[in-house]
Amino acid sequence: MRNSKASIAESFCEFNDRSELFTVNMQIDEYAFGTRFNHRPKAQRKLLLNKKELKKLHKEIKNGGLTIIPIRLYINEKGLAKLHIALAKGKKLYDKRETLKDRDNKRDLDRIKKSFKR
Repeated sequence: MRNSKASIAESFCEFNDRSELFTVNMQIDEYAFGTRFNHRPKAQRKLLLNKKELKKLHKEIKNGGLTIIPIRLYINEKGLAKLHIALAKGKKLYDKRETLKDRDNKRDLDRIKKSFKR
């Protein structure tokens, strides 16, 4: 992680059967000078939270249809890895269609602008 070899691009957090919070799909590349005892790059990693915080998040997920996503991964002054998480709601189908339409329109406009510059 210290060599900027970690990615939270497609990761999310979920609870297991014992109400513990884990990150899923977080990529931390293996240590280049490690031995055969190196860690797995996409292993689930446990998040350490207070019991009160865990209960609150678990309740929000059950009732609200929300999901927990990691926002920021960094190393603090003490050398510990920290992960900021947030509750998020997924897009509705019509929002996804609108985003795709906007992206296609922008791509077409860029193509037209490029052809006029020649």
